[in-house]
Amino acid sequence: MTTLDTLQDQLGYRFQTIALMKQAVTHRSFGTPNNERLEFLGDAMLNAYIAEALYRRHPEMPEGDLSRLRSNLVNQSALAEIATGLALGDVLRLGEGEVKTGGSARPSILADALESIIGAVFLDGGSSAAAEVVARLFAELLDGPRVATASKDAKTALPRLGPDGSVRAFFVHFPDPWWKKRHE
Repeated sequence: MTTLDTLQDQLGYRFQTIALMKQAVTHRSFGTPNNERLEFLGDAMLNAYIAEALYRRHPEMPEGDLSRLRSNLVNQSALAEIATGLALGDVLRLGEGEVKTGGSARPSILADALESIIGAVFLDGGSSAAAEVVARLFAELLDGPRVATASKDAKTALPRLGPDGSVRAFFVHFPDPWWKKRHE
Protein backbone atom coordinates (compact mmCIF):
# COMPACT_ATOMS: atom_id res chain seq x y z
CA MET A 1 0.00 0.00 0.00
CA THR A 2 1.27 3.44 -0.92
CA THR A 3 1.82 5.93 1.89
CA LEU A 4 2.44 9.67 1.69
CA ASP A 5 6.16 8.92 2.13
CA THR A 6 6.14 6.44 -0.74
CA LEU A 7 4.22 8.90 -2.90
CA GLN A 8 6.81 11.60 -2.24
CA ASP A 9 9.55 9.16 -3.25
CA GLN A 10 7.72 8.40 -6.49
CA LEU A 11 7.21 12.09 -7.20
CA GLY A 12 10.87 12.80 -6.49
CA TYR A 13 9.77 15.66 -4.27
CA ARG A 14 9.61 16.07 -0.48
CA PHE A 15 6.95 18.45 0.80
CA GLN A 16 8.07 21.09 3.26
CA THR A 17 4.44 21.57 4.30
CA ILE A 18 2.86 18.14 4.78
CA ALA A 19 -0.54 19.77 5.40
CA LEU A 20 -0.46 20.98 1.79
CA MET A 21 0.18 17.45 0.56
CA LYS A 22 -2.65 16.11 2.72
CA GLN A 23 -4.96 18.76 1.30
CA ALA A 24 -3.95 17.69 -2.22
CA VAL A 25 -5.14 14.13 -1.55
CA THR A 26 -8.36 15.20 0.22
CA HIS A 27 -11.50 14.91 -1.90
CA ARG A 28 -14.36 17.31 -1.20
CA SER A 29 -16.47 14.40 0.07
CA PHE A 30 -14.03 14.09 3.00
CA GLY A 31 -14.48 17.70 4.11
CA THR A 32 -12.51 20.90 4.09
CA PRO A 33 -9.92 21.94 3.32
CA ASN A 34 -10.03 19.84 0.17
CA ASN A 35 -8.15 19.65 -3.10
CA GLU A 36 -10.48 21.54 -5.46
CA ARG A 37 -8.53 24.82 -5.48
CA LEU A 38 -5.22 22.97 -5.77
CA GLU A 39 -6.69 21.05 -8.71
CA PHE A 40 -7.49 24.36 -10.42
CA LEU A 41 -3.92 25.54 -9.96
CA GLY A 42 -2.37 22.18 -10.87
CA ASP A 43 -4.39 21.96 -14.07
CA ALA A 44 -3.12 25.35 -15.21
CA MET A 45 0.48 24.56 -14.28
CA LEU A 46 0.36 21.12 -15.92
CA ASN A 47 -0.94 22.56 -19.18
CA ALA A 48 1.77 25.22 -19.15
CA TYR A 49 4.61 22.76 -18.43
CA ILE A 50 3.45 20.26 -21.05
CA ALA A 51 2.95 23.04 -23.60
CA GLU A 52 6.49 24.28 -22.98
CA ALA A 53 7.94 20.78 -23.25
CA LEU A 54 6.15 20.13 -26.55
CA TYR A 55 7.15 23.55 -27.89
CA ARG A 56 10.81 22.79 -27.21
CA ARG A 57 10.69 19.17 -28.45
CA HIS A 58 8.90 19.99 -31.71
CA PRO A 59 10.31 23.34 -32.95
CA GLU A 60 8.80 23.03 -36.42
CA MET A 61 5.35 21.80 -35.42
CA PRO A 62 2.41 24.19 -36.02
CA GLU A 63 0.30 25.42 -33.09
CA GLY A 64 -2.74 23.28 -33.90
CA ASP A 65 -0.66 20.11 -33.92
CA LEU A 66 1.02 21.08 -30.65
CA SER A 67 -2.43 21.62 -29.13
CA ARG A 68 -3.55 18.17 -30.25
CA LEU A 69 -0.43 16.58 -28.78
CA ARG A 70 -0.98 18.42 -25.50
CA SER A 71 -4.61 17.31 -25.33
CA ASN A 72 -3.47 13.71 -25.81
CA LEU A 73 -1.16 14.10 -22.81
CA VAL A 74 -3.29 16.24 -20.50
CA ASN A 75 -6.67 14.56 -20.25
CA GLN A 76 -8.57 12.55 -17.68
CA SER A 77 -7.54 9.21 -19.12
CA ALA A 78 -3.80 9.90 -19.22
CA LEU A 79 -3.81 11.57 -15.80
CA ALA A 80 -5.80 8.71 -14.24
CA GLU A 81 -3.35 6.18 -15.67
CA ILE A 82 -0.40 8.05 -14.19
CA ALA A 83 -2.24 8.35 -10.86
CA THR A 84 -2.99 4.63 -10.93
CA GLY A 85 0.69 3.90 -11.57
CA LEU A 86 1.53 5.95 -8.50
CA ALA A 87 -1.14 4.04 -6.53
CA LEU A 88 -2.57 7.46 -5.68
CA GLY A 89 -5.92 5.88 -4.82
CA ASP A 90 -4.27 4.30 -1.77
CA VAL A 91 -3.63 7.69 -0.15
CA LEU A 92 -6.77 9.56 -1.18
CA ARG A 93 -8.87 10.87 1.66
CA LEU A 94 -12.46 10.26 0.64
CA GLY A 95 -15.82 10.57 2.33
CA GLU A 96 -17.67 7.42 3.34
CA GLY A 97 -19.93 7.46 0.28
CA GLU A 98 -17.01 7.75 -2.14
CA VAL A 99 -15.15 4.95 -0.37
CA LYS A 100 -18.22 2.67 -0.64
CA THR A 101 -18.67 3.39 -4.35
CA GLY A 102 -15.03 2.86 -5.30
CA GLY A 103 -14.05 6.50 -5.55
CA SER A 104 -10.36 5.70 -5.06
CA ALA A 105 -10.35 4.00 -8.47
CA ARG A 106 -12.61 6.50 -10.28
CA PRO A 107 -10.65 8.09 -13.17
CA SER A 108 -12.07 11.58 -12.58
CA ILE A 109 -11.08 11.55 -8.90
CA LEU A 110 -7.60 10.17 -9.67
CA ALA A 111 -6.99 12.72 -12.44
CA ASP A 112 -8.16 15.59 -10.23
CA ALA A 113 -5.95 14.41 -7.37
CA LEU A 114 -2.89 14.26 -9.63
CA GLU A 115 -3.53 17.84 -10.75
CA SER A 116 -3.98 18.81 -7.09
CA ILE A 117 -0.61 17.31 -6.21
CA ILE A 118 1.05 19.30 -9.00
CA GLY A 119 -0.62 22.46 -7.66
CA ALA A 120 0.54 21.62 -4.14
CA VAL A 121 4.12 21.05 -5.29
CA PHE A 122 3.98 24.41 -7.08
CA LEU A 123 2.86 26.21 -3.90
CA ASP A 124 5.25 24.29 -1.66
CA GLY A 125 8.40 24.30 -3.76
CA GLY A 126 7.85 26.75 -6.59
CA SER A 127 7.71 26.55 -10.34
CA SER A 128 10.98 24.65 -10.80
CA ALA A 129 9.96 21.90 -8.37
CA ALA A 130 6.56 21.48 -10.02
CA ALA A 131 8.14 21.45 -13.49
CA GLU A 132 10.55 18.71 -12.37
CA VAL A 133 7.71 16.58 -11.00
CA VAL A 134 5.74 16.99 -14.24
CA ALA A 135 8.83 16.17 -16.31
CA ARG A 136 9.41 13.02 -14.24
CA LEU A 137 5.79 11.84 -14.41
CA PHE A 138 5.40 12.56 -18.12
CA ALA A 139 8.94 11.68 -19.30
CA GLU A 140 8.02 8.57 -21.25
CA LEU A 141 4.97 10.17 -22.82
CA LEU A 142 6.88 13.30 -23.79
CA ASP A 143 9.74 11.31 -25.29
CA GLY A 144 7.50 8.73 -26.95
CA PRO A 145 4.89 10.40 -29.13
CA ARG A 146 5.38 10.16 -32.84
CA VAL A 147 3.37 11.65 -35.64
CA ALA A 148 2.00 8.91 -37.90
CA THR A 149 -0.86 8.52 -40.33
CA ALA A 150 -4.21 8.32 -38.48
CA SER A 151 -5.87 10.27 -35.69
CA LYS A 152 -7.21 9.60 -32.22
CA ASP A 153 -10.29 11.80 -32.50
CA ALA A 154 -12.73 11.98 -35.41
CA LYS A 155 -12.27 15.68 -36.13
CA THR A 156 -8.50 15.45 -36.54
CA ALA A 157 -8.87 12.20 -38.50
CA LEU A 158 -10.12 14.23 -41.41
CA PRO A 159 -7.31 14.69 -43.91
CA ARG A 160 -5.63 18.07 -43.93
CA LEU A 161 -3.65 19.68 -46.69
CA GLY A 162 0.01 20.15 -45.95
CA PRO A 163 2.02 23.15 -47.17
CA ASP A 164 2.93 21.28 -50.36
CA GLY A 165 -0.72 20.37 -51.08
CA SER A 166 -0.31 16.78 -49.92
CA VAL A 167 -2.94 15.17 -47.73
CA ARG A 168 -1.85 14.43 -44.18
CA ALA A 169 -3.52 13.33 -40.97
CA PHE A 170 -2.11 12.91 -37.52
CA PHE A 171 -1.98 10.11 -35.02
CA VAL A 172 -0.20 10.27 -31.73
CA HIS A 173 1.18 6.93 -30.61
CA PHE A 174 2.37 6.52 -27.06
CA PRO A 175 4.47 3.47 -26.15
CA ASP A 176 3.56 1.60 -22.98
CA PRO A 177 4.57 4.00 -20.20
CA TRP A 178 6.40 3.05 -17.02
CA TRP A 179 3.25 2.70 -14.92
CA LYS A 180 1.78 0.03 -17.20
CA LYS A 181 5.04 -1.95 -17.20
CA ARG A 182 5.05 -1.89 -13.40
CA HIS A 183 1.73 -3.72 -13.11
CA GLU A 184 2.53 -6.58 -15.49
